[in-house]
Formats: sequence, C-alpha cells, structure tokens
Amino acid sequence: MHRYLRAVGFSKITKKHVLEEILEAIIDGPDRKIIDGGEETVFSQLEKCCGEDFGISICGEYDENGNFKMDYYYPFCYGYGITTYEQPIVERHADKESYAGLCDDFRVGISIIFYVNNTAEYKRSQNKTEINAVTLTGLSTKGRILLPINKTEKQKKAEKDAVQQRSQLLMAARQGDESAIESLTLEELDIFSMVGRRIVNEDVLSIVESYFMPKGIECDQYTILGEILDFRLEQNRFTKEKIYIITVNCNEMIFDVCINQLDLMGEPEIGRRLKANIWLQGTLQLVN
Repeated sequence: MHRYLRAVGFSKITKKHVLEEILEAIIDGPDRKIIDGGEETVFSQLEKCCGEDFGISICGEYDENGNFKMDYYYPFCYGYGITTYEQPIVERHADKESYAGLCDDFRVGISIIFYVNNTAEYKRSQNKTEINAVTLTGLSTKGRILLPINKTEKQKKAEKDAVQQRSQLLMAARQGDESAIESLTLEELDIFSMVGRRIVNEDVLSIVESYFMPKGIECDQYTILGEILDFRLEQNRFTKEKIYIITVNCNEMIFDVCINQLDLMGEPEIGRRLKANIWLQGTLQLVN
C-alpha cells in the first residue's frame, strides 16, 4: 500500500483487494494514456484523476498481444507554473522503470531530488528534446498551519533583497570566487550568533520564517515551512474525501502541496504558513 495514497483522498483503503479493484478500474478506463513504443514491449503510463490535478498513475507494459501488465503505481499531483529553471539531471531508478530528478537551486542552497511525474512522456522524448524547467509539487500526510511573522513592508523588501544577494553569492561561490565564499561564511556565522541570542526568549518558528530541509533517509522526502500564497479545497470524486491544494512560497520557491483535510491541523489562510512533511514530485517541462 503506497503511503501517500491518503494524500489524494484514499485514507480509508486498508484492504489489498479493494486497492486492486481500484487499480483494475483505472487500467480499464484511464483518463490519460501515454505510450512509449519499444521493440518488444510498449511501456505505458495510465492516469486516473480523482479531482483537479491529482489522482493515481499506473505504469507498466503492453505485450505484443495488447495485454497490460502493471509494474507499479503511485499517487500524483500536478502543479501550475514553473518552480525552477535550473537544468535537472535525470536518472532511472535501479529497481523499476521510473526516474529521479536532481537540480541545484541557489534559493534553497541544497541539491533538490524529486520523483519524476511524467515518466512515459520523458522516456518517449528522451534524446529528442531538452528540459528547460521543472514544476515541483508535494504530497503530504502531515501538515500544520502556523501564524505568519509580523513584518513591515520595509522589512519584507530588505529580506527579498537579501535573498537575491545570497543567490548571487552562491552562484559566484560555485564558480570558485573566494571572496563570495568568505562572505557566505561570515554570513553563516552572523546568523548562528543571532539565533543563539534570540532563541533564549523566542520560539524557533518566530525566528525561522521559511525552510526546505531533507527528512529521513529517503532522498525525495523533505520537511518544509513556507508562506501560503493561495489554496483551494477539492474533493476526491470516488471517496468524497476533502483535499487541500496549497500553494506555498518556500525560500522563494513556489509550488503546490496536496494534503488530505484529515491530515492538516489548522485552517489555511493566505499569509499564514504551512509546516509539512512532503514527498517531492516534479514534472519536467520538455521542449523540442
């Protein structure tokens, strides 16, 4: 049973035979089918939308007789807009015909690893097109709404300028600029000193406004804290469970998070913050 099925509205599925019935129904009547024809088998990705932009995807192969054999399945969520224009590295997983993407984004300061959503589309166009951007999304099974940090417009502008300056320093440091490396080191020391002083009398979440950090030992699992820019409440058309699609700004990266209403503590509002554990997915934007 996939752990993130509950994120798209299947929290009450505990019996294997019930899941198998759902998967068989998707195979018989998918909303979208992407096929990559090979020499001996035909790799296909079948998708069934349970609501707007989220559902279940099944990947497998059609044999020469037209029979479909499922290899694996996973819940998905497609987002809007572009999260990053950094060129990703895409590699196939060792155990199955699925892919992981990796890109370095200076806004986060770490290498971002995500699960590729549009596997068949990428596989079909491999070596024929290039990737010019990535749209990230997150599936979450645990989230909490936090109050925003009260800031003036002057403070907001200063922080935005600081983020842009830091991104430029990180880019220069990556190219071997010693002065940029020194500036970043001094900045880290200043931040460490500031946090040490304020943590005595303040809560850590009033000091740290946003973060994007790896969680656990799985490479595409993260814990995030970001400002809510928009949200909408959807319904799984099969189970009738309510699903939140929340657009967050996390370290100046904007992406959607899909979470079951049952797993979200608090009421989302624009300007508040979302703290959540996510499984990061990415849709590769392919161009000829």
